[in-house]
Amino acid sequence: MGEESSSSSSSSSLEKLEEEVARLVELAKELEDSASSFVAKTSSEEQSLRQRALSIDSSIKKLRSSIHSLDHRHHALKQKVEEELYRVRCSLNDGDLASFLPNKSHGTFLKKFLGPINVRATRKDVQLKVKEEYNSYRDRTALQFLLFPSALLLLRSWIWNGCLPALPVQLYQAWLLFLYTSLALRENILRVNGSDIRSWWIYHHYCAMAMAVVSLTWEIKGQPDCDHKQQRGVQLFLLWAVMQGVAMLLQNRYQRQRLYTRIALGKAKRMDVVWGETAGVEGQLWLLCPLLFILQGFEAYVGLLLLRTAFVGVVSEWQVVFCGILLLVMAAGNFTNTVQTLMSKSRFKAKVKRSKSKQELSLGSTAKNL
Repeated sequence: MGEESSSSSSSSSLEKLEEEVARLVELAKELEDSASSFVAKTSSEEQSLRQRALSIDSSIKKLRSSIHSLDHRHHALKQKVEEELYRVRCSLNDGDLASFLPNKSHGTFLKKFLGPINVRATRKDVQLKVKEEYNSYRDRTALQFLLFPSALLLLRSWIWNGCLPALPVQLYQAWLLFLYTSLALRENILRVNGSDIRSWWIYHHYCAMAMAVVSLTWEIKGQPDCDHKQQRGVQLFLLWAVMQGVAMLLQNRYQRQRLYTRIALGKAKRMDVVWGETAGVEGQLWLLCPLLFILQGFEAYVGLLLLRTAFVGVVSEWQVVFCGILLLVMAAGNFTNTVQTLMSKSRFKAKVKRSKSKQELSLGSTAKNL
């Protein structure tokens, strides 16, 4: 009797398990069908939104081409319509609708490092988190950019008797390679997600990466050839790096607040970032512009000095020639972009003054009529 009762209870337990498994299988099928219908419905709605977004984007481009063909006599109307179109474009790129617009090309750099993956975030809050992480990373690295060469210069004077050992210099160059590579990766990802970063600053980081790689292959000798190798090249480069760190700190501190103001006024997108010589307020430009021009001139001077030491036979390694040429290229590119930014800022100020004067004239004529 005991064996029969135990077998019957075990068989009933197995039947319950089978029923539970069958129920779960049925639930999984229903859930799969619901998910498939939801995905199909979402895909259909997404395609509809994508087509409408592309239609608006195409209309904006057509209107821009029509505005450019207007007569110069309609200058005031032309400026007003251009500003309205730019605000529409900013709202289009800053909202959730931006994920339905065509993706920007990822470029060779991202494909080489990350492979054929899509780094475009579909949600705006995720894109803004990427931007904030980039800003915080720049804040951290700007301080390190200042402290690292300053420490090397101080230790060179106090401990190493005016001659840097090879290991600290190579560690510094390896850190620069990591820094510029990580910045270039982040900026390429930001561009894919709608940030308006000038192409030159990314190319500038490519040049800096190449210079760091070449500098790692350059043999840093100690005594007795220390003066030939380090006095003209390494020491001046470290001094330039200290100045670059100061400029980065000033840019991070003063210009980001200006960018937030431009975003609030609809004159910049939320994904735009501060990099290079972006516009600041007038008092800040009096401080930043001279420092930036001095920095670029000093960079060109270091490049010319490296080329001179190579051509006169003091230090004739190919690394010296390569780094000198790269420094000249970067100095020329930085100077050109700074001048372009200042010219665009002056044009914007002139446009604002003209609009204000027109508003004052219209108010004055209205007051006379009253």
